[in-house]
Amino acid sequence: MKDKNIFSSLQMTALVILRFLIGWHLLYEGFSKLLIPNWSSLSFLQESKWILSGFSNWIITHDSVLSAVDLLNTWGLIAIGLALILGLFTKLASICGAVLLFIYYLNNPPLIGLEYTLPSEGSYLIVSKTLIEVGALIVLAVFPSGLFFGLDMLIKKHRNYINNLEE
Repeated sequence: MKDKNIFSSLQMTALVILRFLIGWHLLYEGFSKLLIPNWSSLSFLQESKWILSGFSNWIITHDSVLSAVDLLNTWGLIAIGLALILGLFTKLASICGAVLLFIYYLNNPPLIGLEYTLPSEGSYLIVSKTLIEVGALIVLAVFPSGLFFGLDMLIKKHRNYINNLEE
């Protein structure tokens, strides 16, 4: 959207707050994994029981691949969370976050007949907080909240300034 004024200040403020809250959640999840000695996604991947279970089993049978997945997961969460909080590359961060969380969902969805040994936070059927967060990230990807408040706005202003100087 080229004209950020087509949305009310209240609408954009609500989207910025949503962006910040999800960014905080992802950043915290990434840092918590970074700070836990020997953290690994092994137990999560062992629980995979749906369409990604074969891929998850392949990952856990290759130590180097598991280490790479752990590294990418941790730093991906940190990068996506920071980008969302700062409003930097907001659309890309939202899409990457939605894809990452959807991968989590596809590994361990709350479907009838699937039982997990790890404790869950609640009782879900098909729709979980992970899937809701995927939906919220998709919403953030299609609205320009970074252009309303964030570093994306400053980058756009700088580009406009440079373009005006060139004209």
